[in-house]
Amino acid sequence: MNNDIIIENISKRYGDVQALQNINLEVKSGELFGLIGPDGAGKTTLFRILATLLLADEGRATVAGWDVVKDLRQIRRNLGYMPGRFSLYQDLTVEENLRFFATIFGTTIEENYELVKDIYQQIEPFRNRRAGQLSGGMKQKLALSCALIHAPRVLFLDEPTTGVDAVSRQEFWEMLKRLKAKNITILVSTPYMDEAQLCDRIGLIQQGKLLSVAPPDVMTAAFPYPLFEVGSDKTYQLLQDLREFPAMHSVFPFGEYLHLATNHPVEPVEIQQFLMSRDHQNVVVRPARATVEDCFMEEML
Repeated sequence: MNNDIIIENISKRYGDVQALQNINLEVKSGELFGLIGPDGAGKTTLFRILATLLLADEGRATVAGWDVVKDLRQIRRNLGYMPGRFSLYQDLTVEENLRFFATIFGTTIEENYELVKDIYQQIEPFRNRRAGQLSGGMKQKLALSCALIHAPRVLFLDEPTTGVDAVSRQEFWEMLKRLKAKNITILVSTPYMDEAQLCDRIGLIQQGKLLSVAPPDVMTAAFPYPLFEVGSDKTYQLLQDLREFPAMHSVFPFGEYLHLATNHPVEPVEIQQFLMSRDHQNVVVRPARATVEDCFMEEML
């Protein structure tokens, strides 16, 4: 299988800030690849370099076989790019935006309608509404339709679900699965760790460094320490006390519980007795399965 995205030793600095540091990555043709990391990790900088909007300081990259510096016109004809901030024309209607982007790429809505049909049908009842008056979820669907209207070979989506409701997030990922079935290569970034499970492979990125790359199930299965979900009636004190548990490797908040990783296997009752000796009540201790968030935090240690 060919690689539609190849990144070799890409680095980028903004003054004293090292935004990207020796990034190496390959994304296969037809793959849904997720770049996972918090704000400021370097995701948008990498997207802008790949989309021919920014020059790297070092390294090289190709998209769909074309060099991001030498072949920017060919890349732009074959790339759909949805930036993190809504960037369509707010004063144009839904239909006017879509027709405008189709015209720029020398095509029409009718010519590529089958590609955007599943998405566009959800916003078609609002085709005469100005884009600036749409809800967050509707703006997201319009932006995706505009990024796809010229039938690109590769699709870049920079944090497409940030700021939208949970239902819209789920709908968006269902749309991505349907696009993947049409053999479009998709590179998507997100700060949401739960979305990582929906990708074929993921890369964890922080402070401009690519920490780990693997299928999400492989990554979580390789978590190297016993892991427990722990709760009590004193959440803040629980965190402090677990840091003093003799077998503690790491402990982090995880929803209403804490995730405790231990240096060696221990029985849940040992943790429970330790906490009860420190006046905790209603103690809950049970084995937990590692998540992508656990793997990310482990890489950060």
